[in-house]
Amino acid sequence: QVQLVESGGGSVQAGGSLRLSCTASGNTDAIDFTGWFRQAPGKQRECVASVDTRGGRTYYADIVQGRFTNSQDVAMARVYVQMNSLKPEDTTMYFCAARVGYGRTWNNPAEFNFWGRGTRVTVSS
Repeated sequence: QVQLVESGGGSVQAGGSLRLSCTASGNTDAIDFTGWFRQAPGKQRECVASVDTRGGRTYYADIVQGRFTNSQDVAMARVYVQMNSLKPEDTTMYFCAARVGYGRTWNNPAEFNFWGRGTRVTVSS
């Protein structure tokens, strides 16, 4: 089992920045992928960034490419997403997720086994 706790959400003005953190506990050595997802009301959950825990490769959705930067501290079992140039449409709940085992994609929420409770990001215009 893996437990995930997000932190770092908050309110900023458009153009501002936030850094979200996700701390993992439990069987963290088994984590193969970690991702950041968001879900606005009435919309599907979408992955904005993920990282291959073992290889270090990062992946980004087109909508955040160049604005968000994903990083990890494997020793501390933490992942981060630095979010710059935030826009009002980035407002929503953000979730950290971890995958244990093989997956075919970097962004399919169905392939992630463990989820945090989320942290809210609000960007005002």
